[in-house]
Amino acid sequence: METARGRIDPGRNAFMCLRYSSLKPDRDPGKDVMFDSKRGGSKDGLSSAAARRPTHAPADHPKIPAEKVGILLANLGTPDNYDYWSMRRYLNEFLSDKRVIDYSPWIWQPILQLVVLTKRPFSSGEAYKSIWNNEAGESPLMTITKSQTIKVREALEASFGSEVVVDFCMRYGSPSTKSKVREMVDKGCRKILFFPLYPQYSGATSATANDHFFRALMDEKWQPQVRTVPAYFDRPSYIGALAASVERGYAALEHKPDVLVCSYHGVPTRYLTEGDPYYCQCLKTTRLLKERLGWADDRITTTFQSRFGPEEWLQPYTVEEVARLAERGKKRIAVIAPAFSADCIETLEEINEEIRESFEEAGGEEFTYIPCLNDDDQHIEALCDVIRAHLRGWLG
Repeated sequence: METARGRIDPGRNAFMCLRYSSLKPDRDPGKDVMFDSKRGGSKDGLSSAAARRPTHAPADHPKIPAEKVGILLANLGTPDNYDYWSMRRYLNEFLSDKRVIDYSPWIWQPILQLVVLTKRPFSSGEAYKSIWNNEAGESPLMTITKSQTIKVREALEASFGSEVVVDFCMRYGSPSTKSKVREMVDKGCRKILFFPLYPQYSGATSATANDHFFRALMDEKWQPQVRTVPAYFDRPSYIGALAASVERGYAALEHKPDVLVCSYHGVPTRYLTEGDPYYCQCLKTTRLLKERLGWADDRITTTFQSRFGPEEWLQPYTVEEVARLAERGKKRIAVIAPAFSADCIETLEEINEEIRESFEEAGGEEFTYIPCLNDDDQHIEALCDVIRAHLRGWLG
């Protein structure tokens, strides 16, 4: 197609339906943006059912994919491998995020580049190596997120058919948010529901995932309509899935634990005073779980793990609290991580190794880690419950 400015690229950004339509004044513009099934196949490999020319467009108008709704699941991220350079790339991206480390870059970047990234890739690489899925050549977080995505896709396609496109991205590492937004737009997603898989909101998790999503949209010529999913820690379906996982874990034990430790990822204490609701949402998650299980207050407690740097973080620290429990005569404990939607380095290595060791060294006898909800069917149902609630007005 030729214009005064030259030839139009018939590729992904040449959605020029209305500009080249011969609209009549009394005609509804919405009815003109229709697909003509008689135009034949698509040069870009899409079938005629998937990509067609608008009804009133000229013959050389680029074809446009049928409109769909995208559901983009987002998790934290994972290194591509556990070698030094893979770990360094991943940690550099993660620890350079100002939502995660909000010190002035003039102060933080020299420390990060010259000190932290000189040593930490080795220790973190060893930790990842101890949990690595060697068969698949990826971290457990990647394996689990792929499985979650497949199951969510199957469930939503059963409800909405081919109208939905379900995929996942990572905030750090691959697949990037930007690449997946681009793929969804290419597939005709004129609406995208972005779902950070963090039950509790924090600026260091949910907000930075949303930031990256919005930045990806800045590169799109024709931006889709978007929605973001907020924290879902208090949805009955999520609490129900969490309670069911505790009941299954306890049922498999010969001796019931004295205390269930709900260990959440920590953040600096000042984040709370600066307005981050994470701490309050963690406490409410534990309370709702306790009520769902019908337990007394002394059977469950809230702690925080993964402290990094010199600042005071949310307390009590899990690694210290489990030792105190053992010293007070609580010889059997179970630990669950409600802030994580999938098992990862913080659960499989930190909880199941470092925190277990702290408990046992203080005299603890039986330590049980209850896995994250992962791709459990009840968890998938809970995620789909959240998704369907936020698709209202778009689908169904």
